[in-house]
Amino acid sequence: MKIAVFPGSFDPITLGHLDIIARGSQLFDKVIVAIGHNHQKKYMFSLEQRMDFIKKACAEFSNVEIDFYEGLTLEYCKNKGSDYILRGLRNPVDFEFEKAIAHANRKVSGIETVFLLTSIETSFISSTIVRDIMINKGDFSSMVPDSVQLV
Repeated sequence: MKIAVFPGSFDPITLGHLDIIARGSQLFDKVIVAIGHNHQKKYMFSLEQRMDFIKKACAEFSNVEIDFYEGLTLEYCKNKGSDYILRGLRNPVDFEFEKAIAHANRKVSGIETVFLLTSIETSFISSTIVRDIMINKGDFSSMVPDSVQLV
């Protein structure tokens, strides 16, 4: 069984994330959307809210599981029996950042990183941009799934 872990903070999940999840679910037997906890980050939404947003947004995908973890993504992958990390790329800056991590992960553990380019329609969306629009009471509805719009 080919299992991919799609790690991130998903604060909140965006249509860009959902695009990668949908396409990844066609490539792998199972995709685990894994909400990682970074002690250095201050989150806008609680873990429970983020899990709820993702569960609702991914309800149509029978092979997508939602989970959370602390610690190294590689250790989480090993514990889940995953040989793949799924990542989305929006631009060359994302690629350069993710490339270094992917090389290190493969060297240390043998886990492969599979990159999917975001769709043209979602390539400009980031959780940071969405949070900024939310904080300033702007219209973010075209950037997030319905489950986040209810906030």
